[in-house]
Amino acid sequence: MMTSMWRLAERGRCQALLVILCLLKLSAVTGQARYSIPEEQAEGSYVGNIARDLGLDVARLMSGKARIITKGNRQYVDLNRDKGTLVIKERIDREELCEKTTPCSFSFEVILENPIQLYRVTVEVIDINDNSPSFPKDEIYLKMVENAAVGTRFSLESADDPDVGINDIQKYTLKPTDHFILEVQNQPDGGSLVEMVLQTPLDREREETHTLVLVASDGGEPHRSGTVRIHITVLDANDNAPVCNQAVYKADVKENSPEGTVVTTVTANDADKGINGEVTYSIARTAKETKQLFEVNVKTGEIKVAGKLDYEKSKSYQLNVQASDHGGYTDTCKVIIQVIDENDNIPTIQLMSFSNSISEDSPPGTTIAVVNVDDEDSDVNGVVKCSINSDVPFKIESSLTGYYTIVTDNFLDRESISEYNITITVSDQGSPPLSSSKNINVKVSDINDSPPKFDEAEYSKTVPENNSPGFSVFTVSASDADWGQNARISYFLEEKDINGAPLSSLVSVNSENGVIHAVRSFDYEQMKSFEFNITARDAGSPPLSSVATVKIIVQDQNDNPPQVLYPVQTGGSMVAEMVPRSADVGYLVTKVVAVDVDSGQNAWLSYKLQKATDRALFEVGLQNGEIRTIRQVTDKDAVKQRLTVIVEDNGQPSRSATVVVNVAVADSFPEVLSEFTDFPHDKEYNDNLTFYLVLALAVVSFLFITCLVVIISVKIYRWRQSRVLYQSNLPVIPYYPPRYSDTLGTGTLQHVYNYEVCRTTDSRKSDIKYMPPMSESLVSVDGAETDTLQVERQMSGNCSQMSTLQKPPNNDWRFTQGQRPGPSGATGGPEVAMGTGPWPQPPTEAEQLQALMAAANEVSEATATLGPGTMGLSTRYSPQFTLQHVPDYRQNVYIPGSTATLTSNPQQQQATAQQAAQQALPPPQASAQPEPPKAAQTPASKKKSTKKEKK
Repeated sequence: MMTSMWRLAERGRCQALLVILCLLKLSAVTGQARYSIPEEQAEGSYVGNIARDLGLDVARLMSGKARIITKGNRQYVDLNRDKGTLVIKERIDREELCEKTTPCSFSFEVILENPIQLYRVTVEVIDINDNSPSFPKDEIYLKMVENAAVGTRFSLESADDPDVGINDIQKYTLKPTDHFILEVQNQPDGGSLVEMVLQTPLDREREETHTLVLVASDGGEPHRSGTVRIHITVLDANDNAPVCNQAVYKADVKENSPEGTVVTTVTANDADKGINGEVTYSIARTAKETKQLFEVNVKTGEIKVAGKLDYEKSKSYQLNVQASDHGGYTDTCKVIIQVIDENDNIPTIQLMSFSNSISEDSPPGTTIAVVNVDDEDSDVNGVVKCSINSDVPFKIESSLTGYYTIVTDNFLDRESISEYNITITVSDQGSPPLSSSKNINVKVSDINDSPPKFDEAEYSKTVPENNSPGFSVFTVSASDADWGQNARISYFLEEKDINGAPLSSLVSVNSENGVIHAVRSFDYEQMKSFEFNITARDAGSPPLSSVATVKIIVQDQNDNPPQVLYPVQTGGSMVAEMVPRSADVGYLVTKVVAVDVDSGQNAWLSYKLQKATDRALFEVGLQNGEIRTIRQVTDKDAVKQRLTVIVEDNGQPSRSATVVVNVAVADSFPEVLSEFTDFPHDKEYNDNLTFYLVLALAVVSFLFITCLVVIISVKIYRWRQSRVLYQSNLPVIPYYPPRYSDTLGTGTLQHVYNYEVCRTTDSRKSDIKYMPPMSESLVSVDGAETDTLQVERQMSGNCSQMSTLQKPPNNDWRFTQGQRPGPSGATGGPEVAMGTGPWPQPPTEAEQLQALMAAANEVSEATATLGPGTMGLSTRYSPQFTLQHVPDYRQNVYIPGSTATLTSNPQQQQATAQQAAQQALPPPQASAQPEPPKAAQTPASKKKSTKKEKK
């Protein structure tokens, strides 16, 4: 055993000596790289391309015999020199490597020889949810007295999950919750204090034992959980719990203290005696890593160091020491342990902001990098000093605590030195002092002083016509001697008009790659070629540009068929060429003339005879289109000859057109006419025209007859309506329905009646008073003046219409129908009768006229004699009057100022009319007065006037 330990120590010293020798040969670390990988990766898994990230090629790795140097005994990553990549050599367990520390990473160096170069590589291990929460025990046995008070807390062992972050324990669940509920408190050290609180009292006689399940769940994906079964035994007669002498204990311990170092001692007292008074100590509800660092003596409560303390991992620890008796009572006290720092950490340098490129025209004082310097030690051990090498035109300045700024100290010249290597060194003030350094490379960038340059000054490209829109014509390319943004080139078209159309409607250019696209289809017949300028502009400030000329030549395609110019093809007439019967062989009959708007071979035309009445008589010239006879014309040849000539071009594929030539073989024109008169005419066209004319005539005739029938029907309907009015024997007595409105806010409806009064000529001397409304709420009769004019046109005498507005009701009108004064209250007697239905025999017009005349003579007397509550020209009703008191005008017609009532009884009507006529006869001089002008009269009013004149 001792021999093997000696060999390991000897091997470690050799490796350390080798590393020291290598570091002495190196002036500084050349560069560094950082990678992140998830834990539990399989062996051979890809980590990163170290050659690419460090700017090395594979040949350099091979020639320099690149290898990995690690500080420990385990090498997790291996170098593949053939590919320049880093791969997993050994499975990495983040929990084994860093425990609860986040972030978790490990570092190693890559060394190359000839010349010697050293690179530092840091690999961060990312946690995955590969561990389930676990409790220290699968089952927990608790003893509780049955007289435990509600609210008593029982501490439980918390679960442990080696994972960190969201993969760590997130919640606890207790089932069932009949007697207990669960409370979880988060501790400052990241752990959880799990307590079970008694919710309902226990009864040992009813239930001596209880079994609960405590579940701890993490928040990773997939979710993992751990369970522990809690067995509770209910005990009797232990009513005193241990009590700690102090609720909180505080102690200090140096980091790196050896195991067994005593930190502090916890004591507790129990007032009980015997076995119930014995107190035992244990660490409960504390994180697993804390339990591994400290231990407590079960009997004495002495706390000792059990692991390696690191101030940088945790500056303090909190222990929950539980004092328990044998009766199941417990008490918990907190022990806070502060770790004292020692100078065991090297200062670190972190680039917060870095620009690896700076323009050569940058003024002095330009910032190129901001670095953060940190030392995890405290007090003097954490005080650091930062500096850079003096052979560069830069200086370092302190901006904030722990932050330094590297700025230019002089003007830069890229032509002299294009890049600088800056070494940043930081050291602390501990004893002995520790230091570290970091190298950065700064390149001097160029300004935009070179314009783009095209590969050619002029471009020419042929494009076939009828191309599809979006067709890629060709690509222009330009280069820029600058670099970076100054060498980024964009292409633009110089807008111009070509044949009246803007250039953008013909072509477009991709601003990124210079590809020229056709926006629309080109037509050779409209445009054979066009030129335009294209500009290449860089992205510098200010931008520089250059111009190149592009010429697009449109290539003709066979897209137009031949067009026949002669003979002209007409739709309705017959054109024929005459050939005399004496024509000899080779006689020129006619010539077919055709053109093709295409060019080149696409416009070369050839003529062929497709069909003919007699193919042995005629032929067509292949090139010129001349139709000639190929034999002697004889008398047997038909007079009518029909030739079909096809004209084809020489394109691929070829296009063609046909023409029909009519030839008449005759010696004289009359003979031609006699033979061609039987050519078919456009008979179908004439038949269609006749059909449409007949159809239009039929439609017009139908509409005329329909309108005539409708007009006659309307005329007959109106005539029948007028005859019905002429033959009506019903009396014409105007009736105006009452109007109602609320008065005095009592809910009683007020009534407005319109009475039409006809007077004789002498009645003009009487006084007629129009009573104004008694309140603003009374409703007047609309259109009174119009009604008066209409009445004057219908009556032979002077007629006036009076609008009477009723007064507010009086109590005097609270009478029955028989008790009311005036016509409405007249009952009994032979001269007044109440109507109970329609009039079987209505009064004659003479009787109506006599009654109306008698009523007119009594107007003045009635106006003077009617008192409050009497219905006359002005009627007032008491508030108690309701709708049931309104006279029924369908049964009786009352004449204001008169005792006459028109009823449905004809005998009473006649007697009443005679009595009213005797009382209201006008004086003799009334007939001598001139009559007023009459308005248009109705047939009924005409009859009244005639009878009046006779009387």
